[in-house]
Amino acid sequence: MSVHRNYVRSLYKKSLNTALDWYPNRLHWRPIALQIRAQFEASRGESSPVRIQQLVRETEDVLDEYQHPLPYKYTTAPGGTKYERNK
Repeated sequence: MSVHRNYVRSLYKKSLNTALDWYPNRLHWRPIALQIRAQFEASRGESSPVRIQQLVRETEDVLDEYQHPLPYKYTTAPGGTKYERNK
């Protein structure tokens, strides 16, 4: 698997997690997730390296712009309120 493909997958996952930070209710989040998926699928067949790099940069910029000030963290995850409690 190529490094570029892994990076695009990580961008997709970050996009979904960022949307989940803004819409914690899955009923509200699901249409946004489908929209994100459609945007990634629309550019899937792109073959021009210049256009691909432009799309990656645009996606990174959008992720930076929409970063939530208080991202959701599971309580038992690192940084959560119950992390390493009672160990």
